[in-house]
Amino acid sequence: MRTVSHLSNDLRRITYMTQFYCGFDLGGTKMLCVVMDEKQKIVARKRKKTKGTEGAQAGVTRIADLVRETFAENALPINDLKSLGVGCPGPVDMDQGIVNVAVNLGWKNVSLAAMLEDALDCPVSVLNDVDAGVYGEYCAGAAIGARSVAGIFPGTGIGGGFVYEGQILRGRRSSCMEIGHTKIASTNRTSGVDMPGTLESEASRLAIAAECAKLAYRGEAPNLLRAVGTDIAQIRSKVLAASIRDGDKAVENVVRQAAQTVGYAVVNLVHMLCPEVIILGGGLVEALEGLYLDEVNRIAKKNILPCYSGMFDVKMAKLGDDAGAMGAALWGQKKSVAPAVAVI
Repeated sequence: MRTVSHLSNDLRRITYMTQFYCGFDLGGTKMLCVVMDEKQKIVARKRKKTKGTEGAQAGVTRIADLVRETFAENALPINDLKSLGVGCPGPVDMDQGIVNVAVNLGWKNVSLAAMLEDALDCPVSVLNDVDAGVYGEYCAGAAIGARSVAGIFPGTGIGGGFVYEGQILRGRRSSCMEIGHTKIASTNRTSGVDMPGTLESEASRLAIAAECAKLAYRGEAPNLLRAVGTDIAQIRSKVLAASIRDGDKAVENVVRQAAQTVGYAVVNLVHMLCPEVIILGGGLVEALEGLYLDEVNRIAKKNILPCYSGMFDVKMAKLGDDAGAMGAALWGQKKSVAPAVAVI
């Protein structure tokens, strides 16, 4: 006997007589799958923990399983999946679909595209996760209509991306814009994976958390101390925002200093590439909203060469957590029609 549930699923299958493009945001701790239709509308999404330390093969299996689950739970025919785009942390070989290195996952030289194509029987594109986020904002977010857009996404580290006339900039065999690893200060502070004084070691959320843990230990951030103690792992973006709202001025000063450092990175970006729009994204920026954006803007406008005044806008990302997965889906769709990238 056909139940109401069965009939509902049948109607959804009839409704979705279309092609689907899947996007995947692969993070160090969580992964997000979205399914978009031909009109670039998200029709399904699902997330789960990454468990990247279980190894590349297990990770690929989890990705493929999550894609299948997302289709099945939303009564979408997976046979109509036309492409999959996957945004991954770290440098990737976009032509070969290889993850060169993903430190947070413990992956190195993983042929992700080929493995997923075998598992899902559809074309797979692999790109850097921040490139994916910036491409999503370029197509459907804060940078719609811009000729060129750069992105800076502070988090555990700091990632960057650049889209020019619809193409993602890359190097000969690797993605580029690893702006977090550019040297910006003469301090001895290090992120542990590169030289001291980089943008990442000075201004990432992890760097901010480390400084704020010291403040809490010294009694200079009492609200933060009451909330999470001095555990760096617990000093997340929303915790920092709450600490500032509750009156921890020392925490606010640390955040402002980090935002100022990112502001100088924006100055460098404009002087080198002069993008029309620079997107600031990620949980840290979202949690701190105006405080962070205003400080970055202030430093950028104050220190830019006068001839570049009024030639760029610094904006917050609009797509939130969906940016990377949406951008990956849209890039996969683009590649399935006309594969092309800008090479620098």
